[in-house]
Parts: sequence; structure tokens; C-alpha cells
Amino acid sequence: MRQMMLEGPASVRWDAVREPQLAGDEEALVRPIAVATCDLDVAVLRGRFPAPGAPYPFGHEGVGEVLTTGSAVTSVEPGDIVVIPFQISCGRCGPCQRGRTGNCASHPRMSMYGLGSMGGHSWGGFLADVVAVPHADAMLVRVPSGIDPVMIASGSDNLPDAWRTVAPHLADDPGAEVLVVGGDPGPNSIGLYAAGIARALKACRVAYLDDSPARLAIAGDLGAECIEGPPPRKAGAFGITVDASGTEAGLRCAVNSTAFDGVCTSASVYLDDPSLPLLAMYSRCCTFHIGRAHARPAIGKVLTLVASGFDPQVVTSAVVPWDDAESALADPPMKLVISRT
Repeated sequence: MRQMMLEGPASVRWDAVREPQLAGDEEALVRPIAVATCDLDVAVLRGRFPAPGAPYPFGHEGVGEVLTTGSAVTSVEPGDIVVIPFQISCGRCGPCQRGRTGNCASHPRMSMYGLGSMGGHSWGGFLADVVAVPHADAMLVRVPSGIDPVMIASGSDNLPDAWRTVAPHLADDPGAEVLVVGGDPGPNSIGLYAAGIARALKACRVAYLDDSPARLAIAGDLGAECIEGPPPRKAGAFGITVDASGTEAGLRCAVNSTAFDGVCTSASVYLDDPSLPLLAMYSRCCTFHIGRAHARPAIGKVLTLVASGFDPQVVTSAVVPWDDAESALADPPMKLVISRT
């Protein structure tokens, strides 16, 4: 079969590899049909983030069709369209039972598809003809009928990542106002998804701050109030703030804009160590969270929101046919979807 390999910045290639076979009765084989670039993928392809261990199998956001299942699998069957979480999780261990599926104790920590040595090479990537899923009942999420796989191609990672930045906090405080700080080289798809999810969840105010007219236009289409310009020291007082900027100035703006007893979540990946205004955070009882998303528990909730009208495809930059993947990835836009349909 064919599998896409990442060689380095702006460099990918199709390889012929052995097709995976069922290795256990809890496993499923899935044929990816819509695969998206994650924000981290784009950073790697553009040379902004290291690609440890390249070459490695590429792609970790995708929707697929179940081809075959082991005898113990009961939640999906051949022909089902499913979201494949990017993190490997058993569903049974202590972390999984507490919803911390990104730290499943049944496998080496950070076991993931399509991210090289960060997640182990053995899992493969989604830009392939067949993907093996080891814990099908725990991992795979059936897509409701009527939802276009292309629309939710980021349901494996970026959409759940955005969900966790706003949805749990709006459930705790439905009247909270939300600020998302975007910017280069931040996780811009996640920030835009977060703004759209907050609007879909009826937050009373959602502001999106960025200096990119293109991203501001997308945020406006998602229903957010747009604030143009570089991040100021403080943009107001918001009960929920999201750092999707990738810069120290954006991070500090998000933190400084968090209201008393508010929550700030950073979805950015920092290779350096930006400073934080800890005394001011302490004084305001600011809760700050940074870290990888635990994707699996949020996927079903994202799909429910999409079924009720939230359209994540507003964030998609381009959709290309499967056979055009190699050329499209040489110069990827913010959110690329590669589709077999």
C-alpha cells in the first residue's frame, strides 16, 4: 500500500509499505478518507518546529471507513465512518478512566499517530491506504449520518484541542466572556475553532484578537468580535482566555486579560520559556493551564455540536484530492484537508 512519509520541511513522499493486518481481537483496520493537517504539522512543514526522527509516517488528523474488525469489537463495524483519535488509548487504565487518554498507561507515554519519535514510529500515519487501530471500541467514534467527513477531518486533534480550551469552562460559568489571542506562529486553527465553539455554545461575548486580516475574517465568519492589531498588554477582563498566539506577548496578553477567578488555557507549543506575571495571576486567582489535549473524551461532544449547526469547515483553507497530497503539502496553507471523496 501507499503511505506518506515526512522527510523534513516542505518535503514529503509516497512510499510503498506492507499493509497492516489485524493483530488482535480488539483491533480494527480503517481506510482514511479525509485527512487534515494539524497546526503542528504545518509548523513542521514550514520549518518552524523540529521534525524529530524524520523520515516518519505523516498525518494524524482524519476520518476513515472501517474495513474490518477483530472478533471482540462491538462499537463499530465494517462500513462505518469514524473519527480516529490521534492518541493511542486503551480506555481501561487509570488515566483513560479519568479522561486523560493522552497519557494512557497501557502504552509508552505520548503514543500517537503521525508524529515521528514524539509518538513512536510504529503507529504509522493517516495519509495511508490502511491504518491499524489497536483499541477500536475505546478509540473509534462513529460519525453521525449527514456529517461530511471533510468538515470534521480535524476531529482527531485540533477540534478537541479547541473544545477543551472553552467548553468545560463555559459549562462552569455560562455567563463568561471569552477572549482568543491568535497570531504567528501560533496554533491558529485551534484558536479559530475555539472562537467558533465558544459562539456555538452561546457565550455572551467572544472576542478574537489577531493582526492577520485573513484570520480575523474567518473569526468574523464564525461570529466572533474581531480586534485587529498586535497583542496589547491587556485587552480587557474575560472569564475565559485562550492563548493561540505562539508568542510571549500574546501569552502575556491572554494571561493579563483573564478576569478574577478566570481561566487561561494556552494551546501553543513553546520551545523557549516565556515569562509569566505570576504575582498578578496570584492576586487575581487566575487558573492557568498548558499542555497537550486529551482528545478522545471531547470528540463525541464536538460531533454533537457539528450536528447541531457548528461548521468547522469555515476554518479550512483548501481541500485537495488524495493524489494531489504530495504537491499540496510542499507549501501547506493554514488548514489543508486531503480527501478521497
